[in-house]
Amino acid sequence: MIAGVCGGIGQYLKWDPTIVRIIFLILVFSSFGTMVLIYFILALIMPD
Repeated sequence: MIAGVCGGIGQYLKWDPTIVRIIFLILVFSSFGTMVLIYFILALIMPD
């Protein structure tokens, strides 16, 4: 919801953005924060 990355991925894959956000949260906690860095990189790379 911060930069719209999960919503954009959900829209691209035709999934519910809530499911993408839940998967992202699970990955954040299991990857010791590496996904946070990937999130900010995707926020810079992805088009509006």
